[in-house]
Formats: sequence, C-alpha cells, structure tokens
Amino acid sequence: MQHILDAIQAEASSEDFANLALPESYRAVTVHKDEVDMFEGIPSKEKDPRKSLHVEDVPLPELGPGEVFVGVMASAINYNTVWTSIFEPVSTFGFLERYGKLSELTKRHDLPYHVVGSDLSGVVLRVGAGVTKWKPGDRVVAHCLSVEMESADGHDDSMMDPEQRIWGFETNFGGLAEVAMVKANQLMPKPEHLTWEEAAAPGLVNSTAYRQLVSKNGGNMKQGDNVLIWGASGGLGGFATQYALNGGATPICVVSNEEKAQIVRNMGAELVINRSEENWKFWNDENTQQNPKEWLRLGKKIRELTGGEDIDIVFEHPGRETFGASVFVTRKGGTITTCASTTGYMHEYDNRYLWMNLKRIVSSHFANYRESWEANRLIAQGKIHPTLSRVYDLDNVGQAALDVHKNLHQGKVGVLALSPQEGLGVKNAELREKHLDKINLFRGI
Repeated sequence: MQHILDAIQAEASSEDFANLALPESYRAVTVHKDEVDMFEGIPSKEKDPRKSLHVEDVPLPELGPGEVFVGVMASAINYNTVWTSIFEPVSTFGFLERYGKLSELTKRHDLPYHVVGSDLSGVVLRVGAGVTKWKPGDRVVAHCLSVEMESADGHDDSMMDPEQRIWGFETNFGGLAEVAMVKANQLMPKPEHLTWEEAAAPGLVNSTAYRQLVSKNGGNMKQGDNVLIWGASGGLGGFATQYALNGGATPICVVSNEEKAQIVRNMGAELVINRSEENWKFWNDENTQQNPKEWLRLGKKIRELTGGEDIDIVFEHPGRETFGASVFVTRKGGTITTCASTTGYMHEYDNRYLWMNLKRIVSSHFANYRESWEANRLIAQGKIHPTLSRVYDLDNVGQAALDVHKNLHQGKVGVLALSPQEGLGVKNAELREKHLDKINLFRGI
C-alpha cells in the first residue's frame, strides 16, 4: 500500500493513479461469522468490541460496473459499527446473506467476514465500467446510502428504494480499511479546508441530521422554530444543534453534564438544559410505568427558557427513555422526528397528547442522494463543521468502538487508515483559518 500512499501525498496525476498496481489484499477491520455467538449471555453494555473487531488482511474484491475503489485515508466510528461488533440487535451476516441472493454481482458481499465502516475520506483508485463522473486521483468523501434503483419506488426519494441499504453495515467492503469499495453515486467532493480525519467524520451523522431536521422528508425546520435536541453535544446532536442555529431556529439543548453544556454554548446555543441537574425520572421503575408529572416538569423548564413557548420540533434519538416526554412537550401541530432508539426500541407514549393535539411523528433514516450532497456542501462551505473529538489508528479501532459503546466520547471518534498522522490533506488553508475555532471545538474532549 505504500506506493498508493506515496501517490496520494504527492498528489499524483489521474493517469498516474490509473496506472498504479493495486494490491491483492489490504488491511481492514472485520467481524467474523463464526464468532456471532461469542457474547451470548453477556449484557449489552458489557460486550467488548475489542474482542470481536479484527484488523487483518482481506482479498481485494472484484470491481463491478458503477463501482469505485477508494484508497481510504481516514474513517470514523458510528453506532452501527458498535452494533455490528456486539452482534446486536441482529448479526449483520443476515444482511450480507440476503444481499448476496440479489444478483451474481452482490454475491461478492456474502462472505464469512464483514469489512465494516460507513464513513471515509480518501482518493479514487479505480472506477468500474460506466463511471463517468469520477476518475482516479479525485479526492472524495462517501455517504453511506447504497441503493440499486431498479424499482420505481426510489426515484422520488432514493431512501424508498426497496433495496436501500447502509454501506459498511448492511453491505460489505466498508470504510474502516485501507481500501473501500463503494458505488460511484456514493461519492462526494472532499471539503478541502479539512484534514482527512475531519472530512471523514461528518458523513453518516451529518446527512442523518440534515434529513431528520431540515429536509421536507423530516422536520422541515423553519426560521424561529423551537427545536428540542436530546444529546445535543453528541455525534448526531452536535450536527442538529448546528443546523438549528444555522437555519435561524432556536435549539433547546439537552445534555448530561456541565462540560457538555459548555460545548453547545460554544457552538452558539443559549438555551441549555443539564439533565443531571434536573434529574428527571420519566419512568417510575424499571421501564414499566411512566411518570407524567415529570413530563410536566420538563415542559415547565422548556417554557422558562423560551419565554412561555412550546417545542415545534423534537429531535429524537434516545427512544424508549424519552419518547413519552417528547410527545407530551411538543406544541399542538408540532413534529417529533425520530431516527434511532439508543435506550430501547419499544416506545411508549400517551396517544391522547398526539391525536387530540394533531402532532406528528416522522420517521427518519439516513438521507437520500440530494440530502447527502446538500449536507456535504454546507460542510465544504464552512457553514457546518465536523464534531471530531478524538482519533485512533486502524490497529486500535476496537478501543475507538468501545469508547462509543460506553459513551466515553463527545462528537465523533475518527480512525486513520492510510494516513500516517493527523493534520494532513488540507488544500484550502484560508477557509480553514477562518473557521479553525469551530473545527476544533470538540477536540481533546
């Protein structure tokens, strides 16, 4: 791989990249099919990704039509990598088996190992038949939407394609590797004021937050909206907070401690709730009965901050623990958008407060092509910034995933692949200097 890294660092020509010999194998982060039962009987929080994530050489797959090999300079950890590593809620090998039955081409994905990772920044090495937009040597990032687009269903919103999958989670050959294989339509231009690791970090969570909050397919946020953001300093919430501020809305940021409260204040948020100080008990006991009095107390706190106004949009992702409260505090005609359930999938809420007050629950999952491009464009313009806090190398990806699993991180945790060190890859120093404080806001936390 050294000659590939040398060409990237020398900014070799497209012709030179096209003539580079590709290796027969490359280093990648994998889980193994024969280990899916390794954590059986162990509580979720005690499952250790360091035991299931392997860094090993894997064969380079055959490149198909419409596909691209990317030399990966950096990647990042998402919750889907954690779920893959602990084989919850299901093993991802079921995804690969089903995908492998789709066509002769997709059989390549059904392997006894799964190369994981749904983010990357890097350089195009090879393009498959029919690829015209990208060429070897292009500096790129990738969004993680993989679709076949052979059904009419997806042509209004590509997320509606019946064969919609998340690359590196529901497909193989992901981004936590020295080489990744993606569909050409996953690629987007690298924001050139960012380093490789900074550019890799926003992909999945940035696009997810954009669709969930800004897009007409999600919250359709407008100027002046009051937006309640759970986990406002996290990898997902950190982008939601930025989009609210950037779009003229008022974020009401819920965080778990004063350090996190200071992070969102540094972003520009003024209305902050430290839930460790409020000590809400939305459930009376072990998640069997909710306490509406605590919903009232949350609503009262929100009105104290907003001058008596209720919430227009709730940015929901904790799920079971908070969902009843989220439905309750939303204003009449307001919207609860949900994209995840990190505290549990079985949500409970009092439907009277939904139907009698004409509220809406909107499901949101990743983003379509257009939304992903819009989200990346805002990063490239310096209007939205990475939330990268810490970076590991590929050999320590297990620890990086453990940090996210144990919630020991802020923002996003990055991973260097081919890049030998942090700080490389910047081509627009002027724009970088203008936004350096915001770019580094999460670093070292």
